[in-house]
Order: sequence, then C-alpha cells, then structure tokens
Amino acid sequence: MPQRNNLSRSLVALDQDSTLIAVVEMSQSTWLVGGVLPGIERQPRKKLEPSPEQLLGVLHRWRDEAVRTGCNITRIALAFEAGRDGFWLARWLMARRVEAHVIHPSSVAVSREHRRAKTDRLDTELLKRSFLGWLRGERGHCSMARVPTIDEEDAKRPNRERECLVKERTRLVNRVKGTLARLGIRNFRPSLRNAAEHLAAL
Repeated sequence: MPQRNNLSRSLVALDQDSTLIAVVEMSQSTWLVGGVLPGIERQPRKKLEPSPEQLLGVLHRWRDEAVRTGCNITRIALAFEAGRDGFWLARWLMARRVEAHVIHPSSVAVSREHRRAKTDRLDTELLKRSFLGWLRGERGHCSMARVPTIDEEDAKRPNRERECLVKERTRLVNRVKGTLARLGIRNFRPSLRNAAEHLAAL
C-alpha cells in the first residue's frame, strides 16, 4: 500500500533552473532572507523589518533579476522555521502564489562535534542547505509541518486554553499548599468547593 507522505521530503521534482529558492530566519525585530537564484552565481541575503509586504517585494525583485539572465521562473519556494509567528505568514504567501513551507525546528540536523556559532547568517545558510535537500527529495534533511487553515487553528484553541488554565490552577494550588504547610496545616485540599469553610475550621 502507498504510504502517506510524512513531509520528510518533497514529492515534487525540483527544476533548479526555473525555481527561486528562499529561506527566512525570523526574529522579533528583523527577518533575514537568503536566496538561491537561477542563472546567478551569488546567493543574496537581505535583512528586512518583520513585514510580509517587504518580503514579497524582495522575492519579486530576485525573480525579475533571474528572468533578466534568461531564466524562466515558474516557481518560488520559500521556507522558515516554525516559531512564535505560527502559520499566518505561510498562508499569506500562499495566497500570493508563493510556495511556502514551515520547517520543524527539531528536524534540522546540527553538527555536535564542536560548539557551534549562533548567528542569523549561519542559521540562514543551515536552513538553506536543509531546504535544498528537502526540495530534491532527499531524506534526513528536515521535516515540514502541515500548514493548517485558520478554522483548523481556531478549533485547537479551546484545548490549548484549557491546558493553560489547568497548569495555572495546579500552580496556584501548590502555592497554597506550600503556604499552609509552613503553618502546620497538611492534607488540605484547596480545590474543594467548601475549602474556605474547611480552612476556617482547621
């Protein structure tokens, strides 16, 4: 039986002569975009404000630059790591004819032979190598997260909110128990409905 694609490799053949490839290293204050342009030997990088419009403008400018060398660009493929920004950027780009992918951060292989320098430029190069391998269909480079629709994300929100509230309640109950233990009161359950009356009796 055919196996379901687990997004560990691309199932679309890569024609590198007609594909503009880009990655984005995202931080709260800036985005660093790195590209691989057909027909152009250099691999450009551009630092931007966190703006999807500016990002799209850079991609279109790079596409036009590649077209001027005689390449026919039919595909723009971009990837970035999943993080605090979620999936909104991928949906925004896909609505504007950009093939956007979200990389699982833990799936990117990192050398552990020695302590690795940590800069946006080096992270961009690492993402670029991983994304290129994924696009070629090679296994072991990285895995992609499926981009959910807005409705699918909204459907998950109640469960996530409940998990946060349960954790917060547990934290508060433990603090109350710790405070009471210092006063010599043990085996008290602050979560009981009549906890206040029971505490007064103690």
